[in-house]
Amino acid sequence: MGRYRGKPAPDASITEAALDAMDADGLRSLICEMLPWFDEALLARFANALVDRAARNGSGWVPQGPTDAVVKEVEAFAEAAKRAGYAEPSVVDAYLREGCNAFLAKNYAAVFQIFRALLIPASHGEFHLGQDEMIHEVLGIEPATCAAQYVASMYMTATPKNRGMAVLSAINEMRGTAHFWAPLRELERIAIEPLPDFDDFLVQWKALVEERVQKGRKNDWDSDEDHWLREVVQRTQGPEGLAEVARASKRADDLRAWCRALVEAGDWKGVLAAYDEATELISDKAYARGDFLDGAALAAQELRRKDLPARLERAWREAPSMVRLRRWLGSSNSKKVLLGRVSEALADVPERAYRQRALLCVLDGNFTEAARFLGSAKGLGWSSGDHPGHLLFPLFVSLLGGIELPDEPARDYAELSLLSDGDEARLVTPEVADLIRLAGIQAPTESATRAAVIKSMRTAAEKRIAGVTENKRRRHYGHAASLALACAQVDSSTTGTKWLEGIRNEYRRYPALQRELGGRKGRA
Repeated sequence: MGRYRGKPAPDASITEAALDAMDADGLRSLICEMLPWFDEALLARFANALVDRAARNGSGWVPQGPTDAVVKEVEAFAEAAKRAGYAEPSVVDAYLREGCNAFLAKNYAAVFQIFRALLIPASHGEFHLGQDEMIHEVLGIEPATCAAQYVASMYMTATPKNRGMAVLSAINEMRGTAHFWAPLRELERIAIEPLPDFDDFLVQWKALVEERVQKGRKNDWDSDEDHWLREVVQRTQGPEGLAEVARASKRADDLRAWCRALVEAGDWKGVLAAYDEATELISDKAYARGDFLDGAALAAQELRRKDLPARLERAWREAPSMVRLRRWLGSSNSKKVLLGRVSEALADVPERAYRQRALLCVLDGNFTEAARFLGSAKGLGWSSGDHPGHLLFPLFVSLLGGIELPDEPARDYAELSLLSDGDEARLVTPEVADLIRLAGIQAPTESATRAAVIKSMRTAAEKRIAGVTENKRRRHYGHAASLALACAQVDSSTTGTKWLEGIRNEYRRYPALQRELGGRKGRA
């Protein structure tokens, strides 16, 4: 029986076109027709969004806010919940929604009373809602939205002189409910009306946060106050202000924020200078230097500078990784240049950077050494950034089996950001297949070399199968089986067939693995 894979998602473009074709009455009728089909969570989210949008669209409509009697009822309920240690989630949901309605109706005093009565004790564990971990798991209303409305209500009701301290106090009270990484942005996003005297508040807020940062610095870890300081400095002083903060602290996060602001502004000359300076300021922290060297290389790429290859080389040498190695090698403009860099890299690559060493050996035409890396690798740990398996196995299958090498079969953690669909500039990172083509690497022709490669593939497959079966890693059976089948694919001789049959016989007591061995085509 085939595995159930769920219902296919509708075509988004058709859905958007259908919405464009409907008038307001038709859309309203459709919504009313579909509401009974929503589950509780979806219905709650939809209702919250609907009320919020309707109150903000300029029509003048706002939901009816709670009366004074309702506010007192909420406070009494919260006190009873603290005594009992438990509160019914549906009741809490209804009362929190009263608080949201009060916010949309600009009854900030009621917002303050309701959310303070419920959110603070709930986040402190004074009463339980039946959740496994976080309270949002059992509520239809989003607690983070309520927390933001609470802080905004404090802003609206505080006197101008004390507004900064009042907002800080409100944020501290809501720490157990929501994170405020960017409080200024949150205030502007959640506010139902213009925030009064906001420019004056920014000056007050900046001074307050600066004082807290100076008093609270104990290590290089980023604190909430560090986030707040960078936000308000960028708002009031721009990249120049962030540069002052970064130069004073010499902290990696502050330096990144300064450089990122210049990137967002598109000032690539400024970006290059900033990353170069950041590299020197952070000289004792290798993990951050690599990031800053990458940033400088990106700026050089965008400026079309001739020193880009030298910058890519420096980034790899000071913070070696597979990604940085591919970038440097991939910037070669000829086979001769590439092979020269391969020789240089082989002399300096870290001893335990097995995947990088394996790639360099293949590009150098040393299949015997590359095979040694594959054969000596562990059966588990293929997802590790230094394990050569995901690199070498597909390469060997491609070369020996005459199969086109797919794009990089295994990516390092550092490459995850390269896969996003963002429009921001990125360093060019060639695939392994591109490097193989530029180096002109062909399948080994010597029988001894070919035999060594096939032997290493079989050894790797045997170790992988043994590792996943001994440790009961059933979800990896498919991958392990594919390695064995790939070995048989590249060597269809009698010896290869007998070897595969030996694998099947040895693991005949593993039916799940047997199914994979019988139903998969070789792939790595």
